[in-house]
Amino acid sequence: MDPFNAASLVNLLGFTVGVALYGLLLAMVIRHRQASEKFRPDLLLLTAAVLGILWNVGELFTFIRQDFNHTEVSPLLTAISFSALGFLPSVVVHSSQRGNSKARLLTFVAYALSAFAAVLYLESAILYGVAPSNLALQVLTYGSLALLVGLLFFTFRKSLERKLVLASALGVFAVSALHLSGGAEERSWLIELVAHQCSLPLALALLLQDFRFAFADLFLKRALSLMLVSLAAFGLYVFIGVPLLSLHEEHARNDVQPTGIMLALWVATALAYPKLHQFAVWLVDKVVLRRANYAVLRSEIAAYIEQTESIEEILDHVCRSLSVALTAHSAIWEEAMEPAENGAAVNATAFYAEVFIPAVEAPYYKIILQDFLGGRNLLSDEVEVLESIALISARRIDVLRVTRQRHEQEMREQEFSKLATEAQLTSLRSQINPHFLFNALTTIGYLIQTAPDKAFGTLMRLTKLLRSLLSSTEEFCALGEEIKLIQAYLEIEQARFEERLEVEIAVAKDLENIRVPSLILQPLVENAIKHGISKMARGGRVEISARLENSGENVNLMLSVKDTGAGIDTAELPGRRKERIGLNNIEQRLRSYYGAKATLEIESAPGTGTTAKIILPVSASLERSAR
Repeated sequence: MDPFNAASLVNLLGFTVGVALYGLLLAMVIRHRQASEKFRPDLLLLTAAVLGILWNVGELFTFIRQDFNHTEVSPLLTAISFSALGFLPSVVVHSSQRGNSKARLLTFVAYALSAFAAVLYLESAILYGVAPSNLALQVLTYGSLALLVGLLFFTFRKSLERKLVLASALGVFAVSALHLSGGAEERSWLIELVAHQCSLPLALALLLQDFRFAFADLFLKRALSLMLVSLAAFGLYVFIGVPLLSLHEEHARNDVQPTGIMLALWVATALAYPKLHQFAVWLVDKVVLRRANYAVLRSEIAAYIEQTESIEEILDHVCRSLSVALTAHSAIWEEAMEPAENGAAVNATAFYAEVFIPAVEAPYYKIILQDFLGGRNLLSDEVEVLESIALISARRIDVLRVTRQRHEQEMREQEFSKLATEAQLTSLRSQINPHFLFNALTTIGYLIQTAPDKAFGTLMRLTKLLRSLLSSTEEFCALGEEIKLIQAYLEIEQARFEERLEVEIAVAKDLENIRVPSLILQPLVENAIKHGISKMARGGRVEISARLENSGENVNLMLSVKDTGAGIDTAELPGRRKERIGLNNIEQRLRSYYGAKATLEIESAPGTGTTAKIILPVSASLERSAR
C-alpha cells in the first residue's frame, strides 16, 4: 500500500470516527437534558459537540470531493471547518479554568486568539479564495504553545495527571496546526493521523476536566470502543490485508480471493469487538475514572454492619462509604414517612439520589446523596449496588429490631416474674409472723395462769421481738441477726418449758456476716419444740449449728436444727412436710431465691428426734451480703 493510499485511509477513517464521536456527544447532551428537567445542558459540552461536528463533517466532505471526485470545494466551507477546529482549544482552556477567577484573563485570551484566527480564515477565503490561511494556522500554533505555558502556570496546584492531559491535547493541536501550515506534499499515514485528527484528544481533554463522570458510561466507553475497533480494522487492513492483496496481484489469481480476504478481516474485527469493548470499559472505570470496586465495597459494608449493634451507626457508616465511593459531596440519612413507592429502593436524578432502606416495619429510613462530582448521574451498575447495599442494611436493621424487641420482652417477662416472686415471698413471709405470734401469745397465756411475773417478762421480750420483726422488710439478713431472733424466740419458749428445754447454738463468728433469707430458721426451731420437745414428758434438747462444706468446686453453707424429741416415721414424713405451713414456706422461698442450688433435708426417726438441714450456696450468699 503506497503512502498516499494509507494517508487517505487514515483521513477517511479518522473523520468518520470524529463525526460519530462528536455526534454521540451531542446526542448524549440532548438526551441528558431530556432526562432531567432540573438540569440544563452544559454550554461547553454543547459547544464542543457542535464545533467537533463542523470540523469533521467539513473535512470529511472536502476529503471525499478531492480524493474521490477530484473536485475542489468552496474555500468558505474549508474556512468554517478550520475555524470550528480553532475554537476547540479555547473550550478546553475554559473548561480547565472554570471557577478559577485568576485565570479569567487566560480564558479571554484563548477565545480572542480563536476568534482572530477565524477572521483570518474567513478573510483569506472570501477575499483571496484561499483556505486554510497559513497565517491563521501559525497564529494558532504559537498561540496554543503560549496557552500551554499559561495553563501550566495556573494549574500548578492540580494533579500531574490533569496537567499531562492538558499539555498533550494542546501540544497535539499545536503540532497539527504547524503541519497544516507547512503544506507538506508527502503525507504519511502517521503524520495525517496527528495532523487531521487532533480534535479527538481535545474532546477527551474536555471531558476529563469538570465532566469526569457526567458522560463516562454513555460516551467515553463507547468512544474508546469505537476508536479501538477502528484502529483494529485499520491495522488488520494495513498489516494483513494489503500484503495479501499485493500477493494476489502478483500471482494473478481470481477475483474471489480479495473479496474473501476482506470478509475474513471484517469477521475478525467483529470477533475482536467484545474484547475491545471490555478493555475500554476497564480502561475508563479503573484508569480514567478510578471507580470503586463495587463488589468489594458491598462486601466491606456487609462485614462492618454485621458486627454493629446500633441502627444509627449502620446508617452513618453506609453514608460515609457511599459518599466516598460515588463522589457525593453530601450524604445524610433520615427517617422516611412511608416505604418507597412501588418497592423502588433507589430514586436517582441528576445530582441527587435517594436510597430507601426496605425495612419490614416503621420507622423507615432513606439515605440522600447529593452533589455528585462533575454532575455525574448514577450508572446502572451503581444503582444495582445501591439496591443491594440497601437490602443488606435493611435485613441487619430488621435483625437488630427483632433482637431488641425480644430482649425488651424478656426484660418485661423477667420484671413480671420478679414482681410475682416478690409478691409470693411477701405472702410467704406474711404467713410466718402471724404463725409465730400465735404460738408466742399461747405461751404467754399459759404463763399468765402459772407464773404471772414470767408472763410479764415474756410479754416485754415479745414486744421487743415484734418491733424488730415489723421494722424490717428486707428479704435477707445476716446470719448473726437470724440467730439473735432465734435466741429471743427460745427465751420465750424457755419461759414456758423451763428446765424441760435445753438449747445449744454453735455458730462461728466468721459466719455471722453471711446473708441468709430472713426467718429461715425460726419455723424449724418452732417445729422442733412444738412437734418434738412438747410431746416428750421429760422435754428435750434443741441444737442449732452452722458450718461450711465443700462440694466439688462449690462451697455451701449448712444450717442445722436438731432436736431430741418424739420424731416421726420416715413413711409419714413427706405428708407431714406438705401439711406444715412452715416447712412448705421454707421450701418455696429456697426455690425462689436459689433454684435447685439450695435444699431442705429432714431426717427423723420415732423416739430419737428430728434433724432439719438447710444447704445454701455460699457464693450466692456472699453476693447478697455485698449488696
